[in-house]
Amino acid sequence: MSTPLLQVENLHVAFGPKTVVEGVSLLIAPGEKLALVGESGSGKTVTALALLRLLHGARVEGQALFNDGQQTRDLLALPERELRGLRGDDIAMIFQEPMTALNPLMTVGEQIAEVIRLKRAVSPAESTQAAIELLARTGIPEPERRAGAYPHQLSGGQRQRAMIAMALACQPKLLLADEPTTALDVSLRGQILDLLGDLQRANGMAVLLITHDLNLVRRFADRVAVMQHGKLVEQGTTASIFGAPRHPYTQKLMASKPERDVDERPPVPSAMPALAAQNLRVVYPTPLPGIRGWFKKGEFVALHGAEFAIAPGRTLGVIGESGSGKSTLAQAALGLLPRKQVGGEVQVAGQRWQLKAAADKPLRRVVQVVFQDPFSSLSPRLTVEEIVGEGLLVHAPEGPAPERATRVRAALAEVGLSEAQFPNLLARYPHEFSGGQRQRIALARALIVEPQLLVLDEPTSALDVTIQKQVLALLQKFQKERALSYLLITHDVDVVRAMAHEVIVLKDGAVVEAGSAARVLNAAQHPYTRKLLAAA
Repeated sequence: MSTPLLQVENLHVAFGPKTVVEGVSLLIAPGEKLALVGESGSGKTVTALALLRLLHGARVEGQALFNDGQQTRDLLALPERELRGLRGDDIAMIFQEPMTALNPLMTVGEQIAEVIRLKRAVSPAESTQAAIELLARTGIPEPERRAGAYPHQLSGGQRQRAMIAMALACQPKLLLADEPTTALDVSLRGQILDLLGDLQRANGMAVLLITHDLNLVRRFADRVAVMQHGKLVEQGTTASIFGAPRHPYTQKLMASKPERDVDERPPVPSAMPALAAQNLRVVYPTPLPGIRGWFKKGEFVALHGAEFAIAPGRTLGVIGESGSGKSTLAQAALGLLPRKQVGGEVQVAGQRWQLKAAADKPLRRVVQVVFQDPFSSLSPRLTVEEIVGEGLLVHAPEGPAPERATRVRAALAEVGLSEAQFPNLLARYPHEFSGGQRQRIALARALIVEPQLLVLDEPTSALDVTIQKQVLALLQKFQKERALSYLLITHDVDVVRAMAHEVIVLKDGAVVEAGSAARVLNAAQHPYTRKLLAAA
């Protein structure tokens, strides 16, 4: 690299006495795609934010020499006014969660046009037209109509495309992409990655991709830099890092693919299914245009004709893109939808939901749920003891408090959390734990009432690959020990391959393919299933 676009030398970042990035040095050439990988807390995002001096209250040392083709400037030493001119112009950033990064009070077109007006000094009409053209370049259908939409009116993939359009508004030389595909399903991940690659080649732009998704790295990056505990432990070409990793931590990351360890024996034919659905249909009311909307509602069919059964000790994997009906199916299985919206029949352990609190209370103990994001699904105001023991208060309130505390400790110990490891464990709050530890708490909360069925809604999508492997091993262990049944909803094909006995594939609310996991994943018949598997 004779003239690197960005040369970072001995970067240190500290918050108070704690150093979170230590001695990081890396180079990015013009037009190069560099992936920065590592687990949560390794310092990846902090490194990127430090380059643009977006870390409030941090002490940043070192050099970040940026060469725009005319001069070389140290990003860490520039006056704020000069740096503000570089941000969004020569260096742009895509943040991890577009829903929080986009202004909910402005349309996406207004937000993109605002950047263009500030950076290019063009008229409002010109900036509006340029915003529409940018949205069109990112592949959003009906860009003129979407430009007038607010962020909540767009799908996850469309919001991410809008973020990309905003970042590319001024044709930057360097794009910092922080986990740009984490919340997206496999086909959208592939689309966004292909889009970034096309735009990168068309504009000659360099990309620093921050991610823990190794499949994306293998597919996208030219070079890889691996971070652990704030330090770079290994760098090299993508082929060399994946083919022959040298550092033990890199080897650990590469070996973190989920492993299949489930009971492969066929189910007992006479056993009552833990969950069964026949001709399941779910509709949502929608407004009708004009005067008709005053008198009646239309309907949107979110799920139609779904049929499946989960035997004791078995896992049914449900895969499909966003909007395919996966979450609707889970809500119906959990008895969370009004009766007038649900057609067909859903039975849990041979019983139908009555949709009355008192009548359904015994059934609520039979089926529990583990949500996608353990941070938002655990109340920040409750202690670990209150969170895990809440189910006992509802379903077994007659037990004395000391006995409940003992059961809570036992449940936490089963999922690998003990007071020897975490002193004063029961009195701690969720924010005092890592993502993987929070998901273990959520699992303990579900298991303490001894359910027969767990609905797992993307249980590992928010976790790093090493933590994901641990959580899946824990779920497999409990399934074999307790004959638990799982309804596993995910867009991660590797997770389905490791966990599922049977698979159904949803598209636009309909089951397009169903069968054993081995048959569906290895010899898919429907074109849509083959597309999903190829994207993964």
